[in-house]
Amino acid sequence: MTGTTRERATTPEDLTRLFVERANANDAEGMAELYAPDAVLAYPPGSVTVGREAIRAVCQALLDHTTEPFRPEEPLPTVRYGDLALTSTPSSDNTGGRVQVVRREPDGTWLRVIDRPEVRPAARPAS
Repeated sequence: MTGTTRERATTPEDLTRLFVERANANDAEGMAELYAPDAVLAYPPGSVTVGREAIRAVCQALLDHTTEPFRPEEPLPTVRYGDLALTSTPSSDNTGGRVQVVRREPDGTWLRVIDRPEVRPAARPAS
C-alpha cells in the first residue's frame, strides 16, 4: 500500500479507531504510520520496539499470526496536557488494558509516541 493516502488522526481518540481499521484491512504499513518515527512500542510482551520501521515489522508479524478480526474497544477518557495526551482502553482480550502517550504534530494531527498495548492488572493478594 505504499504511496496510499490514509486518513490522519485529527484527535487523540482517532488513533485507536484507525489502528483497528488498518489492522482489519491487513495494512501493517498504515498501522505503523500512526506512530512517530522514533516511537516506542512495548510489544511483543517483555520487549521494546523502537522506531516506525521496526514497529511496522511487529505489526506485520501480528497480522500474520492473527486469525480473528480486531474489535474496537471503548476508550477511557483522554487526559490532555498541551500537545501531549494519554489515551487508554480496557482490553477486550483480557490483557488488562492498553495505554498510549500521543503527541500533536505541527500540522495538527496526532501520532503515538509511547504505546503499551498490554497492561496486566496487578495480582491481588489472597484474602
